[in-house]
Amino acid sequence: MSTEKQCACATAPKLVFPCSGASDVGEITDRAARQLTKRGKGRMYCLAGIGGHIPDMIENTKKAAKILVIDGCPQDCARKTMDQGGFSKFEYLRLSDMGLEKGKTLPDHENISKVVAKGAQILEC
Repeated sequence: MSTEKQCACATAPKLVFPCSGASDVGEITDRAARQLTKRGKGRMYCLAGIGGHIPDMIENTKKAAKILVIDGCPQDCARKTMDQGGFSKFEYLRLSDMGLEKGKTLPDHENISKVVAKGAQILEC
């Protein structure tokens, strides 16, 4: 009998919904979500599918083990989209809370890496 702890959330995907907005911080949310997917920490998923009420996307999201929503700025577009889609149980990360300000933040490796590290931490079981 194994005494090793198993992560219960390994049975369903962990989904990442970035705002992917048109600003610098929106670009960072998008690129961070892609990195989290590439590193196997979660799977980037389509926020527009939630906003558009696409049935398959809604159902797949309901089955997720964990959901991470990433907004770039205090407008909270991604969070509001998830709320409108009927989702209230998700983890949340806002880049402006990390000191990354809209219109003043380079979408460079350093800033993307900060968001990836925080997102990976949040997605851990």
